[in-house]
Amino acid sequence: MAVLIDSSVFIGLERRGLPLQAIGAEIPSDEAVALSAITASELLVGVHRAVTQAQRVMREFLVEAILGTFPILPFDLQVARIHARLLSELVGTGQTIGTHDLIIASTALAYEYDVLTDNLRDFQKVPGLGVRQPRWE
Repeated sequence: MAVLIDSSVFIGLERRGLPLQAIGAEIPSDEAVALSAITASELLVGVHRAVTQAQRVMREFLVEAILGTFPILPFDLQVARIHARLLSELVGTGQTIGTHDLIIASTALAYEYDVLTDNLRDFQKVPGLGVRQPRWE
């Protein structure tokens, strides 16, 4: 199995004051781990939106550590095809999720990954997507 980490997990780490290594407790050591390209963008936006210079420096340090640790899966044609199908299906059933979350879900499905997230409400709407939530002990 493999897992794609959603930005909500990293936000949870920051809010709880936990180190990046705390993610290791959530993922078996034999699993592949990655981020979607949109997650990388969301994390970088968080750096730019920091309220204080001290917060910005801390976030930038964390985000660069994250980006240096996990491979980034691209939004490519395979992901685009799945994204288009999912968007059409969800809209057709009257369900929607955030644009970025749908891209993350599409990336996970394209590469056969589960999603590790604190946002179960949206990701559980996606048919066929394996969704996990951190235990935050």
